[in-house]
Amino acid sequence: MRLLVVTDAWHPQVNGVVRTLDTVVSHLTAGGDTVEVIGPDRFRTLPLPSYPEIRLVLRPRRRLAQLVEAFGPDAVHIATEGPLGWAMRAICLERDWRFTTSFHTRFPDYLQARTGLPPGLAWGMLRRFHAAGSGVFAATASLRAELARRGFANVRPWTRGVALDQFHPGAAEAWAGLPRPISLYVGRVAVEKNIEAFLRLDLPGSKVVVGDGPQRAQLQRRYPGVHFAGWRQGAALASAYAGADVFVFPSLTDTFGLVLLEAMACGTPVAAFPVTGPLDVVAPGTGVLSADLRAAVLAALDCDRNACRRHAEGFSWPACTAGFRRQLIMLRND
Repeated sequence: MRLLVVTDAWHPQVNGVVRTLDTVVSHLTAGGDTVEVIGPDRFRTLPLPSYPEIRLVLRPRRRLAQLVEAFGPDAVHIATEGPLGWAMRAICLERDWRFTTSFHTRFPDYLQARTGLPPGLAWGMLRRFHAAGSGVFAATASLRAELARRGFANVRPWTRGVALDQFHPGAAEAWAGLPRPISLYVGRVAVEKNIEAFLRLDLPGSKVVVGDGPQRAQLQRRYPGVHFAGWRQGAALASAYAGADVFVFPSLTDTFGLVLLEAMACGTPVAAFPVTGPLDVVAPGTGVLSADLRAAVLAALDCDRNACRRHAEGFSWPACTAGFRRQLIMLRND
């Protein structure tokens, strides 16, 4: 298969979408497929206002068409609904090419969190974007049900995985010298992640934030007692998870939460709200979901760390990749 993946989220961005696409592409390539990823790094861009780490492509249509022609795909997957995604959608419709899409991010909720604008118009634009494709891939059962309720058609399952050889309970533990228990957050430090719901909790021990983003400086000033560690990757990230006593996931808008799997693979139980993502990923005994996040954190400290690891072992990147490829072939041949 010659697969073209077009995405507005790509390196050097650090997020779950990039990690998912990068890992799946690596597995597809190792399996013999030829995969070309077209991201913002090939175009002129400008920084997203208030979030300069994200670059928006400027007028990509002509250059994108040239890249597409040069590659000659027999399958096209559009991963995001940004400028590159819309441009590739237009090219596919113009040429009567079939394509698939995926739903990674609740942009309407993010827009509301950042601007206060009601999300209805944005949901309508997303429905229009995805309706033109052969199928839209979504990671969890609760997200697929929500999209169906919102009028999205032909929503298909595409789960996620975790690198079990990298994230494991034997990883060298971090946070020596910090008072226990350690409550850890990992991810972007941005308003849509609802991090303050964690930071303002009255908890014993220490709070640690691993990650960076537009809210970091503000939150560091507001919560001087929290340890902000910046981004960590590879063994250092696994160490951060393994050294924590509980992983706190305050987001109300994520569609999956790869960090949930990474924490559990390291044996660290999860505390989260009962929303899409945690509801689908956290099993009984591997964490606590509650509208009272403080109660969830305190109760999760008693979870069995071995049970967390066993549950995470049910998710693998090879299985994720195989499911993605199967859906592509099925929809291409329908």
